[in-house]
Parts: sequence; C-alpha cells; structure tokens
Amino acid sequence: MYKLKPLPYKLSSLEPFIDTHTLGLHHKKHHENYLNKLNALLIKNKYDYRYPIEELSSHIMEFEGNDREDILFNLGGVINHNIYFESMSTKKEMPNIALNSKIIKTFGSFDDFKKAFKEKALAVKGSGYTFLVMDENKNLDIVNFYNQDCPYFHGLTALLCIDVWEHAYYINYENKRDLYIDNFFEIMDFSKANDKMN
Repeated sequence: MYKLKPLPYKLSSLEPFIDTHTLGLHHKKHHENYLNKLNALLIKNKYDYRYPIEELSSHIMEFEGNDREDILFNLGGVINHNIYFESMSTKKEMPNIALNSKIIKTFGSFDDFKKAFKEKALAVKGSGYTFLVMDENKNLDIVNFYNQDCPYFHGLTALLCIDVWEHAYYINYENKRDLYIDNFFEIMDFSKANDKMN
C-alpha cells in the first residue's frame, strides 16, 4: 500500500506561522484520510502498487470506470498534500542557481515571483491550491488547481505548493488568507523544487 509520508519536521516547527494543532489535524486527519480512501479503492481494484504514486494517474484506465473519478480525487489529495508539506520547513532553502535563473527569466525577479504567486493564491475561489509548476521543456508557471486536481494529471511537475483550502489556515487566520500567504513565504522551502531541476 501507499504509505503516509512523515512530516520532514516536528509539528511545532512551523510555529507561529502554522500552529501545531492545525498542522497535526491537516497531516493526520485530512491527508491520511485521502490516503486511506485511495488505498481502499486500489485494493478493491486488486491493484499491485507497481507504479510510483505520482505516475498512477497515467494508468487510470486500468481501473474500473465507476472508481476512476474517486481514485483521482483521493490521489490528488495525497499528492497535493505531499507537495504542500514539503514546500515548507524551518530551513527555508532558497532556489538553487538553475531554478533562480528560471524564476528571474519568467517573472522578472524573486520578489516579482512572490507577488505573482500571492495574487494567484488570492484568486482561488473556494477550495484549491496554488502551484509553481514546470512543463516538459522546463518552463515555469504559477497555476491554480481546484479541489484535488493535480499538476501531475496534466503532465506538469509540481515544484512548490500552497494549500488554500480553509482547513489549512482558518484556525490561525480566519478569513485573512492574505496574511496566511505572506507567512507562508516565511517558511517556504525550495529544497525539493531544487532536486526536481536536476
């Protein structure tokens, strides 16, 4: 079965930007719930777990038609949360030379990237995520995905992600999504994004 990825930091590590209670609920309740539902659907379909989880959507036609939509929804929930939790840390690693060059070429500067990322995240209506993505030609873009739609379902590589479902921030920030996004920049970590540039 696919396993729940442990957080790469302690539950209290992201305080005061994301509180321990919110992070714990998010990881152990919301994230794990998507994983459990995904595994139950895959077991029902006698799936042998031959593919890395990021590649599973490319093989969705191998599953029963009635289950495909539910598999994709829960699969997106798992992958999107994996990327979100890996996009934050107390290390706050910045983009490496290759990624930083791409950011400057695409957005003008790192500050311009942050401004564009915030504007995009504020524009999400309802539940969703904002991603920094890379296409097959290593071109960058900032894209919103709603509910549990996922960059990998569209041939894109996810480099960085902020979750803007209300459960990600409402206990701390209530309706102040702009402040949540500003504080996300204080713990934003590009270590996984840098690895994907290689």
